Amino acid sequence: MMLSGGSRPEAPPAPDTDREAAITRLYREQWAGMVRLSLLMLGDRPSAEDAVQEAFAAMYRSWDKIKDGTRVEAYLRSAVLNTSRSVLRRRKLALLHRGQPEPAVWSAESAAMIGEDRREVLAALATLPARRREVLVMRFYLQLSDADIAQTLGISEVSVRSTTSRALKSLGHKLKEDR
Repeated sequence: MMLSGGSRPEAPPAPDTDREAAITRLYREQWAGMVRLSLLMLGDRPSAEDAVQEAFAAMYRSWDKIKDGTRVEAYLRSAVLNTSRSVLRRRKLALLHRGQPEPAVWSAESAAMIGEDRREVLAALATLPARRREVLVMRFYLQLSDADIAQTLGISEVSVRSTTSRALKSLGHKLKEDR
């Protein structure tokens, strides 16, 4: 340790100061690369930036547990990958419960066309016999499996599949007639 003022040794920096300085340096050096890594996993920049931020926060909290200072970058990469995987798992779970997202609408004209197409499909669907309409709604709106539909309606899975096929065929004919 260096002596300052001649007689007293300089106090070592506080552990938090070392942690903060090290993580600040790592953040400056690695932020862009870690965001690119996460972006390749997640596909969108805001989520990638959030994942990297979470990884840095986790690293800050567990800094005292990192024993090998030469492996800090590897630890960070691993944390970013694990955080990105968690985001993907949450997305997958959300999709299972929410269904497919609406397609992107690029213009007011395309939104109007999509709205008109939906109205035509709903009108054609209303003309189908009740069982066919129910099967299609459960399959495509509620996204239920054949087994779930069969259980709900009290019919066999084979009946669900054949009813779906007939309903789609009828719906297709009705939509062609309307055009």
